[in-house]
Amino acid sequence: MHPSDVRTRRAHLRLCLVTLGDPNQRTGGYRYHRTMAAAAADHRAELRFEQVPPLPWPIPALPAARTVRAAAEGSDAILLDSIAAAYAAPWIARIRTPVVAVVHQPPGGVGHGRVRSSAQRRLDGLAYRSAAGIVAASDTLVDELRAIGVRADRIVVVPPGCDVPIASGPPLDLRRGRGVSVLCVANWTPNKGILELLDAFATLPEGAATLWLVGALDVDRRYAERVRRRIAAPDLVDRVVVRGSVPIEEVGRLYRSADVFALCSFVDAYGTAWAEAIAAGLPVVGWRAGNLPRLAEQGREALMAEPGDLAGLASALRAITTDPSLRERLAAGARRRAQTLPTWQASADRFFAAVRELLRSQAS
Repeated sequence: MHPSDVRTRRAHLRLCLVTLGDPNQRTGGYRYHRTMAAAAADHRAELRFEQVPPLPWPIPALPAARTVRAAAEGSDAILLDSIAAAYAAPWIARIRTPVVAVVHQPPGGVGHGRVRSSAQRRLDGLAYRSAAGIVAASDTLVDELRAIGVRADRIVVVPPGCDVPIASGPPLDLRRGRGVSVLCVANWTPNKGILELLDAFATLPEGAATLWLVGALDVDRRYAERVRRRIAAPDLVDRVVVRGSVPIEEVGRLYRSADVFALCSFVDAYGTAWAEAIAAGLPVVGWRAGNLPRLAEQGREALMAEPGDLAGLASALRAITTDPSLRERLAAGARRRAQTLPTWQASADRFFAAVRELLRSQAS
């Protein structure tokens, strides 16, 4: 590249995002950050990463001091991932570099015990109230942040994009000789409700549907072993296909090949997989929990049961897998809703505009 081209392409805004562990992990939050980093150059910015070591709670708070100092060096601002906020909280007040928090989980985190959740909630609040502002992934998170004393005028909502690249090739045969195919995209953790989905799915007639599970199997090994035992039970054997973690392009191909999407998250700050499925035109089934009711409406794009209502969940699965007219009506609703969901390009445009505006507001 010619030196003059280098000068004209030089970043105007130097950002460093502090996260926990490897930013290449396959979760919605990490993918959000990687996508913003890839889009930075198109928004007159650069975005690099600094990692807090993923050690047992609360040990990462000690090396987080060094991580925050490294992030501040040569940066116009630090972006603080909510998954690392509690660890960085004691240190961000000691630096002069402004901090913008990027929040993908509720204060206190998800799936922790009462003692840790309470302590982490206080530290998260300290970090967020010290920040120049917050970019939140959903309106549900705005409610959570306001509950711990963050002013609404310091929060900008930037949801993730819902468009997913699709691997080349013809649609996959996911039905495997049964009536329909049901797809679930989620890592195997208790808050994603994999066991509850399996229990409800087991009540369907044997020939009604084939269930596909896509997502990381090793996040919570003890829970994963329970899931494997449930899948091997006589009422589910040969009716469930486990794909594990696959590239995002293959996830896109699965969305385009499935008939129904099911995800039973008990806590979901946004519901990226739900939104991606709706964007692909799939009717969806799950709990009426977290941000999910803000993404879909009962009877229009989705069938939702109250959290923990296994009979209601089983009834919803039975209706959507055995009634073709209902399934098509909900799929048509999903296709209409898809027109209102953001693309990753739109999310990146809003993200960098929000960061700049929050920084300007603090400076003024």
